[in-house]
Amino acid sequence: MNYFRLFLILCFSSIALNLASAQTATLSGYVYDAAGPLAYATVGIEKLGTGTLTNDSGEFELKNIQPGTHEVSIRLLGYREVTMTYSFTAGMHKIIHLELEPEAVQSDDVVISGTLNPVSREKSAVAIEVYRPQFFLKNPTPSFFESLQIVNGVRPQVNCNICNTGDIHMNGLEGPYTMITIDGMPIVSGLASVYGLSGIPNALIERMEIVKGPASTLYGSEAVGGLINIITKMPYAKPFVSADVFSTSWNEHNLDLGAGYKTGKLRHILGVNLFYYNTPIDHNGDGFTDATLAKRLSLFHKTAWKTSGGTAQVAFRILGEKRWGGQLNFSDQWAGSDSVYGEQIDTRRFEVLGQVPFLIAKEQFRLQFSASSHFQDSWYGKLSYIGTQHIAFSQLLWNKKLNARHELSSGAAFRYTYYDDNTVATEDNEHQNQPSIIKLPGLFVQHSWDINSSHSLLSGIRYDYNSLHGSILSPRMNYKWAINKWTTWRLGAGNGYRVANVFTEDHAALTGARNVVFEESLKPEKSWNMNTHLLRFISLGKSILNLELSGFYTFFHNKIIPDYLSNTQEIRYANLDGHAVSQGISFSAEWAHAKSLRIQSGFTAMDVFQVNASGVKQRQLLTERFSATWTASYTFKKPSLSLDYSGNVYGPMLLPLLSEWDPRPESSPWYSIQNFQMTWKAKSGLELYGGIKNLLNFVPVANAIARAHDPFDKQVDFAPDGSVLRTANNPYALTFDPSYVYASNQGRRYYIGLRYRL
Repeated sequence: MNYFRLFLILCFSSIALNLASAQTATLSGYVYDAAGPLAYATVGIEKLGTGTLTNDSGEFELKNIQPGTHEVSIRLLGYREVTMTYSFTAGMHKIIHLELEPEAVQSDDVVISGTLNPVSREKSAVAIEVYRPQFFLKNPTPSFFESLQIVNGVRPQVNCNICNTGDIHMNGLEGPYTMITIDGMPIVSGLASVYGLSGIPNALIERMEIVKGPASTLYGSEAVGGLINIITKMPYAKPFVSADVFSTSWNEHNLDLGAGYKTGKLRHILGVNLFYYNTPIDHNGDGFTDATLAKRLSLFHKTAWKTSGGTAQVAFRILGEKRWGGQLNFSDQWAGSDSVYGEQIDTRRFEVLGQVPFLIAKEQFRLQFSASSHFQDSWYGKLSYIGTQHIAFSQLLWNKKLNARHELSSGAAFRYTYYDDNTVATEDNEHQNQPSIIKLPGLFVQHSWDINSSHSLLSGIRYDYNSLHGSILSPRMNYKWAINKWTTWRLGAGNGYRVANVFTEDHAALTGARNVVFEESLKPEKSWNMNTHLLRFISLGKSILNLELSGFYTFFHNKIIPDYLSNTQEIRYANLDGHAVSQGISFSAEWAHAKSLRIQSGFTAMDVFQVNASGVKQRQLLTERFSATWTASYTFKKPSLSLDYSGNVYGPMLLPLLSEWDPRPESSPWYSIQNFQMTWKAKSGLELYGGIKNLLNFVPVANAIARAHDPFDKQVDFAPDGSVLRTANNPYALTFDPSYVYASNQGRRYYIGLRYRL
């Protein structure tokens, strides 16, 4: 009898619930901006006291709406609030798609790089710079690497006059000190830091978050100088197709394709990048290509689906590239010979990454994982370099909100790195091949404390165990003081620990122009970093001024600095017997007036040096003391036309000379790369754009490559001790060397492009 009563109760309850549902309405939809879906937007009906947030795909659902006419508001920091009036009837299910427009100056954003959890940029204790695709469209480039040339304090450094490899300098620190992640996963490192920075489809980048300063607690001890987190778009609820193609007067051609689609409960986003440049150009007359010829294809695919714990996602990227630079008559048949000099690099790369949120006993967990395989088969003149690297990474995260003011994040991570090449770097004492294998398990915990409405403190510590070098402890602390509504001050400190691999990080070790000498078994580098950041917003009527002032200081022990000067025929590597310092200040300003005019500018002044055991201070080579960047944009309403002017300026850098008689300047000049673009937008979603790159036509000195006419040193005489003799044919005692480089040899060029989104 009791079971029968229970059955009747359940039946009547179900009927009652269905009747109640039929007497109310439901509103669902999709919130987005020009770049894609918007997560964490608030959708609510204030009169009814009900609301919800959009998910990672920009979707929302608001149930149990009472029939009647109601105002629905959609809010997201950094965007204009939208209020719409809708009439609802019983049983109605209304679906809307709504695009939000950014504020003139985005004072806030939702960021994840500081804590691994979504948080308002304004509330984050870590200073994070956010760049959206619209910023980089002001100066379209074929690769992520080149796009950073208009970001203050960040410089894409070209490291070779021949193959045009490069790395990304941040606040004066070389590329290996900056961790580059995709969706928070440490994908780009080792071999990829040299040739893997290309081929990330621009059409699929949601935003780029930059953290200047240590991020070791969350991302590993190698995040010494900072972090660049490339966040890709989530698959949209609404299918789309996009295309972006442009060509330059140098016959460079770049194509970006994107598409979003659904299969059942799965949502997908697909991106393709194709770059083709096959026209040897030698404007400086040295007999070598001014820019590396390249053919590149990259494919990116991401899938998302809903789980009980949230939205899960998995993505993969495939990259294939063939590039070469060298003497104009170089071809495949000359690779490895001493007849015609060329640097030929074939790269094959595969990446997979993802994350799956899930619940255990109502607690929120997230499993993150990534893996990459990188293959490089290359010739640098007569020198063959074949490298293979596999990296696997996994991390389990647990986030717990203890109360209104305290939040705890913790995790366990494991990273496996396999590296092998055909150089002495992977030989044992008996000259037998011995691949490098590093296993790196780690644990971390981080505590976020909102002391009150004005003060917050973020503290954390990470423990890693390197299978080759032992225990690594990385503490970190960040403090934020909201002085008032318009002013915020932040202070951060932490340390880093980095194991260097010369052949994957320093391209100069591969060219064969100099012998590589290891003076000792290299020990890991250790560093301590402190940074401070002041942010101020000023309202000027219809415009807003955003001012930022930062200071940074990094102190190194055991720093590994390539020595080009002790012996001009060698690159000598050793741990510095002393210390090294990178310090400076950075200032940036952003001003926007209504929707028409927007100006962003900034400068960085720094001092990067080393002090040896004798107390002698020496400035670091290939590092400027001053740099500045700017963008200025103006938009006309009729016709729908926008103008963009962007550029940078760099102060002198010390350059490596080959002898006391070397005729090349010992430092680079002040120089500036400036660009102009005009864009016309049609209502159909079509955009036509064109412009000029390097308006001032700046290029380095024509003799940047020493003895370009004798790349194999066949006409160079050497003394018994290996030094170069001065002769009638070689009055400056030089050898072939392409390492004297500070900027691209590409001069002024014009471009035109077409962009479309459906």
